[in-house]
Parts: sequence; C-alpha cells; structure tokens
Amino acid sequence: MKIVWATRGRTWGFRFLRDGGYADPLQVRDQAFSSLDDQVEVYRRVGPYVALRFTDPEGRRDASGRPIPHEFVVVGSDAAGIDSVDEGRRLVWPQVAAEFERIWDLPEP
Repeated sequence: MKIVWATRGRTWGFRFLRDGGYADPLQVRDQAFSSLDDQVEVYRRVGPYVALRFTDPEGRRDASGRPIPHEFVVVGSDAAGIDSVDEGRRLVWPQVAAEFERIWDLPEP
C-alpha cells in the first residue's frame, strides 16, 4: 500500500514513518490536509489521494496523556476502496499496526 504516514509516539513528536515514495512527504500531506487541521477524525478525497486522520485504535496516549493521532495520505489505486474514516481505519491500520506497536514506546522511531 502506497501511503504517507505521520504520527507521534509516547515520547517523540510527529514524524513521517512512511513517505509514500515522495522526496517531500510534507508537501503531499499539506496538500491533502489543507484546511482540516483542527478535526480529530478526517476523511477527504483530494485528486489521487485520500486523507485520513484518526486516533490510535489501541487507545495509546503520549507521555502527557494526549491521544495519539495517525495521519495517512493513501495514494492512487490504494485509495479507491476508501470512502470513510471507518473504512480507512479498517483497510489502512492493519498495514501499519505491527510496525507502530514495535516503535511507539521507543525514544526515537
């Protein structure tokens, strides 16, 4: 699955954990999420992208007690079957859950 994924861990701030093959994943993220910065859960189709934001399905929180958000930009044909936050969570989270489980509590991802 071709995705851009940004999140934070227990002690580390927002990082791109997957760049979707883009040299500048921040530009792709900003385009997909423009004007959506305050919403907790997001689904939006923008051209060839689907922007998704949802809180950690396992209920994890950072060291300050804040819920962990995950932001995804799903690219191209991988975005075709995603029509809601719930559908995105169902399709995307299993692709990254084990990876996040391994790194979220580390001092650096």
